[in-house]
Amino acid sequence: MKESVSTSRLLLTIVSLLLLYGLVVAAGHAPLFVEQYYSQEIYPVIATATQAIFNFIPVSVGDLLYIATVLWLVVIAGKLLKRLFTKKFREAGRLVLKTLIGVQAGILVFYLFWGLNYFRPPAAVRLGLQDSCCSREDIRRVAAILIDSANAVKLRLKPSDLQQDNRQIFGNAVAAMKALGSHDARFKTYFPTVKPSMLTFFMNYMGTAGYYNPFTSEAQLNYEMPVYTRPVVACHEMSHQIGFNAEDEANFGGFLAGVSSDERLLKYSAYYMGMQEFMAELRNRDTTAFNELKPCISPAVIEDLKAEREYWRRFRGKAGILSSLMYEQYLKINNQPEGLQTYNRMVKLVIAWYKRNRPGH
Repeated sequence: MKESVSTSRLLLTIVSLLLLYGLVVAAGHAPLFVEQYYSQEIYPVIATATQAIFNFIPVSVGDLLYIATVLWLVVIAGKLLKRLFTKKFREAGRLVLKTLIGVQAGILVFYLFWGLNYFRPPAAVRLGLQDSCCSREDIRRVAAILIDSANAVKLRLKPSDLQQDNRQIFGNAVAAMKALGSHDARFKTYFPTVKPSMLTFFMNYMGTAGYYNPFTSEAQLNYEMPVYTRPVVACHEMSHQIGFNAEDEANFGGFLAGVSSDERLLKYSAYYMGMQEFMAELRNRDTTAFNELKPCISPAVIEDLKAEREYWRRFRGKAGILSSLMYEQYLKINNQPEGLQTYNRMVKLVIAWYKRNRPGH
């Protein structure tokens, strides 16, 4: 009888958590409500508290949390197989229900701590960068500016810039994000910090440059990538910390922090990333313009592109393909229907920003 009651309670808990998740789904259809009550009021409190706690711990708590979660699932799978093998089907069913409750609770914490920001109005609206005109000529023009800028900053880099360790890179990125937030309250930071991920070995094979842990509010970086790619990725992950959840928005936040900085490696990293995004867009939309601009990229920048491509080629495999497919679905579920192509949408934001801030270009 006790077992029956306990099972009923498990089922009731599952239904209750499903109803709570229904509220999350409903919030997805009310972006103004999310912006006013969650993103502007609730999330800043949560972000301030979690970052104040976890960002001052030197090791990555988020990495440890994910490792513990994987171990927990392995233990659960072992117990489940044992109970099925010994034909204890009722116990196996109850274990499945308990595990499902754990997964549901994790999903709800994810949305409460950070995930609801996916449903706020897009950054184009919040930043006043709505510009429906994004012609091939716009893309070509800004791509040319970014190529020139990347070439110029690359020439100014000193050997010492390329020998920065991760502590220097992270410190410069944090300073750039704080400076951006001090000039524009919409980029206000809380306790920005970047940590080298203990999972970098696996991130390499997954093709991951960095990730944001929504449970601990930690920005994690693949610390083995080419040195000139790390600074803007660090700013990208810290943009997630301040509630820019969509990947194009985080890319844009990282780009702005980088190009606004006086630190040479970070500035080059931002222009380098922006150039890549625009050239990829041109290759898809206007191969003639792409072929015209490609020779404008300096040999030194071309060498960096080749070195980065070779770095990731060494780890390419089935794990990366699988992780990309999984992340594609994750983005689509969370209000980014274009999936991985969402990263490229920063092109529109950058074009609108150039039109507003540098109309002469």
